[in-house]
Formats: sequence, C-alpha cells, structure tokens
Amino acid sequence: MNSLFLLTQNTNALLRPIAKVLGWIMNGIYVILDDFLNIQNIALTIIIFTIIIYLCLLPLTYQQQKFTKMSQIMNPEIQAIQKKYRSRKDSASMQAMQEETQAVYKKYGVNPQGSCIFMVIQLLILFPLYRVIYNVPAYVTRVKDTFADVVNNIMGTSGYQDTMTDFLTTISDKNSVMRNVSLNFDGTTTEAYDSIIDVLYKCTSDNWQLLAEKFSGFSDIIASTQATVEHFNNFLSVSIVYAPRTLISTSFQEGHVLPIIIAILIPLLSAGTQFLNVLLMNQRNNKSNSQQDAMGAQMKMMNYFMPIYSFFIVFFLPVGVGIYWIAGAVIRLVQMVVINRRLDRIDLAELVEKNAKKNEEKNKKKIEKKGVSGDKIANAARINTRQIDTNTTKKKTMSEKAASVSKASSADTSKQHYKEGSMAALANKVREYNEKNSR
Repeated sequence: MNSLFLLTQNTNALLRPIAKVLGWIMNGIYVILDDFLNIQNIALTIIIFTIIIYLCLLPLTYQQQKFTKMSQIMNPEIQAIQKKYRSRKDSASMQAMQEETQAVYKKYGVNPQGSCIFMVIQLLILFPLYRVIYNVPAYVTRVKDTFADVVNNIMGTSGYQDTMTDFLTTISDKNSVMRNVSLNFDGTTTEAYDSIIDVLYKCTSDNWQLLAEKFSGFSDIIASTQATVEHFNNFLSVSIVYAPRTLISTSFQEGHVLPIIIAILIPLLSAGTQFLNVLLMNQRNNKSNSQQDAMGAQMKMMNYFMPIYSFFIVFFLPVGVGIYWIAGAVIRLVQMVVINRRLDRIDLAELVEKNAKKNEEKNKKKIEKKGVSGDKIANAARINTRQIDTNTTKKKTMSEKAASVSKASSADTSKQHYKEGSMAALANKVREYNEKNSR
C-alpha cells in the first residue's frame, strides 16, 4: 500500500511542506542505503541526512562566521559611528547613523542579518524533522511497507477494532509515547490502516508480545515484523523512536542496563558537542580585544545557555532528534575550523577593494534600471570633463601667470633643505612628484 499517511504527516500549514521535502530526502537516502549497501537503518539515514543538510547550508554558515570575524574588525568603526550620533535622537540623525553603519557592512562585505537567517533556517528544519523522525513510516515508504502483512492480517480478523482499542488502552498506561497516538476506525479504510501503523511503530518489545497474544493466529508474522522494525530503528541497542526519558523509565522497569546508559549519554553528548562549538566561537571572539557592547554580552550568555538547552531538548525528544542534534554539532565544529582557517588567510585590504568594486557595480546597475545606461553615464562624465577643459582654457592666461610664478618659486625652493619627516619636507616631495609626472 503506497498511499501517503493522512494522520501522521505534519498538518501545520507552514511546516508540512518542509516536512514533506525532508521526508522525501530521507526516503531517498534510505532507498540508496538499502539498494546499494543492503543497510536498513534509520539512525544512519539521519546522520547522512544531517551531512547533506549542512552541506546545503554551507554558504550561510560561511557568511555567519565571516560576519563574526569581520565584527572584530568593524567594531571600532561601528562604535565610532554610534558615539558620533550618541546625543542626536532626531530622525535625520538616526537615518544618517543607519546609512553610515550599512556603509561599513558593505565595506567589509558582510550581511548583519546572515546570522539570524541561519538560526531561523535551522529551526525551520528542526521542528518538521521532529515530525518526520517521530512518524518515519509516514515519509519513508519502505518502512511503511514493512507493516503491510501484519496490518492486513489484523484488519482481516473479525472484531479487530475492539481488540486493537483494548490493546492500545492497555499499553498506554506503561508506554507514555502511546498517549499521543490514537486509532481511527470512524474514517476510511486507509485512515484505519495508517492509524494501526502509528500504534505498531511505537511498540516496545513487551507491547509486541502482548499483540502476539491478542492475535495469536498469525503470531509468526507479528514476530517477523517486530524483528524488522527493531532492526531499522536500532541505534546502539536503543530505539530512535523513544526519548531518553522514556527509555530510562522503560528499561529500568524491564531491568536493562545498557539502554539506560545510552539514553543518558545521548543528551550529555548533545550538550558536550554544543559546548565545544561555543568554546571555539568564544576563543575567536576573544582574540580581538575590542570592547563588547550590551548586545554582545547578551549573545555570549545565550551561547552558554545553548548547551543546557540542547541537553533538555534532546532528553525529552526522540533519540532520532538527538542523533541529528549531535551530528549537526560535530559537522559545525569541522566547518568552523575549516572556514576559520580560510578567513584567517584573507587579505583585508584586498577584500575592502573587492567589495568597493562590487558596490560600484551594484550602484551602476541600479542607475541602469532607472533608464540610464552605463554608456550614458560615461558620456555624461566625458561632457563634464570637456566642460572642465573649456573652463580651464578660458582661465589659461591666469594659469600661465600662476605657472610662471610657481616655476620661479620652485626654482628657489628646490635649493632649500627641509627637516626629514617634517610637513614642509612632505609637501616638497608631493610638489616634486607632481612636477615629475607633468613633464
């Protein structure tokens, strides 16, 4: 049965399209791993998925780190502008301050909104991804097909609705994940089919055993399906479907020690890798001994808050989300080291010159869009030049007189000696340079 889930896919108007795209990518990765490597594992699919996502976000990551590095250089100029307009609160002054600040950003080729955009995109991926991981069968076709035999047999059993309802009520008391799951036997056959998969996907080992008792006529199919589901959901002996909190509680009741250790390590690793990211970021920021404003101090506090936030969010969300979080942090660490080495080799003077040319080209295109071509701009410049030449010709007699005076004066001053490094000496060097190039 290849129809898409109606109940388990994300129904949020904004997040559902994103979840579908993420699910499509994950489905493709899973199919490739299955077809070419004979690997059926959702955890490995999530890790590869994370690498692909962060490679796609690499341009934004580069801009974010570039902004961080350039901020160290730009801060004195930005602070000077802020100091200049500190006592001016009128709209004209505020606009002028904003324009001068934007000019500094353009000078160094950074986008101040780049960091915010990167964070927004990360969140837009994280929330839909949670739905994809929480309901993998809704997005990964081969995972859904795994349940086909057992669900068809269940629905072929007389009175299956009452039996499944009683089964869900029984397991919900001990399996907290099931409290957010419901069976839908009031809708179409497809909706009933999909809702049964929702329940089966989140079953523990004890739940599968109870299901085999409820439907003893095909217990062998139930056991086979259980083995397959536990295989592709397995990550270091724990299921990616459950949150570490749930795994600790369930494993403690069942007397399993290893799943408890893994369940504790996952949020700890998430917080640890996040802390390493913050540490590396702050080390670079501390290299510039510039003073930080109040906003900078707040950002620093937020950075240290992130590892704590990371620990709690991974502790209460499915392990699959934790895998994504940890893999993402490790990839960011690698990207940060590589990008920072590249940024350290940037010639600042060359960068400023390059950005100046870019801004000049942008301004030229803006003028051309308004109906003035580049040729007209050049012609206008030549006309202005001819006007200047004409005015110069009219004043030639005065210039000749000035030149004769200057020449006589220069003949006298050339014999003079100036103190090395003095303003007079510098002015004399400029005069000599101009005379040399005018010949």
